[in-house]
Amino acid sequence: MIRLILLGAPGAGKGTQAERVADTYSIPHISTGDIMRKAVADQSKLGAQVKEYLDAGQLVPDELVINLIRERLSSDDCAEGFLLDGFPRTVAQAEALDRTLSELNAPLTHVLELDVPEQMLIERLVKRGEESGRSDDTEEVIRERLAVYNEQTAPVSDFYSKSSRLVKIDGTGSIDQIEQAIKEKLN
Repeated sequence: MIRLILLGAPGAGKGTQAERVADTYSIPHISTGDIMRKAVADQSKLGAQVKEYLDAGQLVPDELVINLIRERLSSDDCAEGFLLDGFPRTVAQAEALDRTLSELNAPLTHVLELDVPEQMLIERLVKRGEESGRSDDTEEVIRERLAVYNEQTAPVSDFYSKSSRLVKIDGTGSIDQIEQAIKEKLN
């Protein structure tokens, strides 16, 4: 059973590796963005609340995000494990997640962080922007996103490190090399 959080800065390769790990271990790849979009599309009670914030251009509050995560992790397909990608984003969310998982009697088995030097992150994201035409992958925007990540999300690594749950993975190799390093930590 694998209950995993995959951490890493924008451009570290979380999305790519999350898909591979979820496929290999037959566990759901859970992204908060996907959960929110589905809740809104399903017109659930929580989805209606999320829609109000999104329509107003506001961040969805932690309490609502945690409720969405709790609901998703309570689903039958998560009984044998899950991979959380893009959550938690703050220490408050990490603390709330620990409480939620304790209530569900489903503690995390792994917290992995893809570790990539900032200059390499910038180069990867600029290249992605050039190849995909993504307007948010300019160096100026990337530097701002990394600053926000370092301020708000990087402390989540420290939170898990203090409880000896964090394992860093060298995220500078090829996609296959990084996948192999992750598998070694999970097995």
